[in-house]
Amino acid sequence: MAYDLITMGRIGVDLYPLQTGVPLAQVSSFGKFLGGSAANVAVAAARLGRRTAVVTRTGADGFGAYLHQALRDFGVDDRWVTPVAGLPTPVTFCEVFPPDDFPLHFYRQPKAPDLEIDAHDVDLDAVRRARVFWVTGTGLSEEPSRTATLAALAHRARAGTTVFDLDWRPMFWPDPRAARPFYTEALRHATVAVGNVDEVEVATGEREPRAAARALLDAGAELAVVKQGPLGVLALHRDGTEAEVPPLPVDVLNGLGAGDAFGGSLCHGLLSGWELARTLRYANAAGAIVASRLECSSAMPTVAEIEGALTAGAVL
Repeated sequence: MAYDLITMGRIGVDLYPLQTGVPLAQVSSFGKFLGGSAANVAVAAARLGRRTAVVTRTGADGFGAYLHQALRDFGVDDRWVTPVAGLPTPVTFCEVFPPDDFPLHFYRQPKAPDLEIDAHDVDLDAVRRARVFWVTGTGLSEEPSRTATLAALAHRARAGTTVFDLDWRPMFWPDPRAARPFYTEALRHATVAVGNVDEVEVATGEREPRAAARALLDAGAELAVVKQGPLGVLALHRDGTEAEVPPLPVDVLNGLGAGDAFGGSLCHGLLSGWELARTLRYANAAGAIVASRLECSSAMPTVAEIEGALTAGAVL
């Protein structure tokens, strides 16, 4: 039975301070959560009733065991989550300064296990059969993950919906110019490209949202989704359809994870065959709900929560 969604890429343990508005040096206690964009998107879609799995790697340690259990608890298939001997499971600390400052501190040395995904370890047939396949820009930052990601995209050959989450993290690359050739190659195989204005600029050289969306379409995508923060989200389709949706009002507690909630709900809308504006409104609402909560993965909303926010016109 084909999966609704298979994601491939980053996983780790997120440690969120239980005191907000306090510098990391003064934080005295933390909450432990499953994290990483690929894992979070799979969780977000599973919360909406989708059959999901993630392709990634962890350390052979206690944090790795925790991530396996967390994925299973969230209803995400972990059969393609494998250990890497000698590398620790990544840990990410964040600081929380609402409404718009959330510094991240990645501990992924000497190398993150999720960058050790090898093309020979990927079930290419399952990837091709999945209704949606989701990859991230971080997976292109180092070998062998880069070759594995591009091989999976090539084998899928644009079957079904193939989403490239631009997921630009400057700490993982020497400079944006190093990333662009690999982003260009991934876009050749993607049917959907998703990113914020910083990410689309890395991928295309264009920062103005509409120009960047057109550049993503020119690069190969059929649907370009550009997240504009407080200005909402813009989407252009190759067939001429377009939609621009404002954000849902919300009191932000932690903006981290909102993009992953958006991504999981975007997949849900695409799988449901909804018209573009409805899909964007639904994804915006999911992102707003997570932004109103401290954590990411365990904060992913249910169908009832999203529909309630849409009915209310705000996250209450």
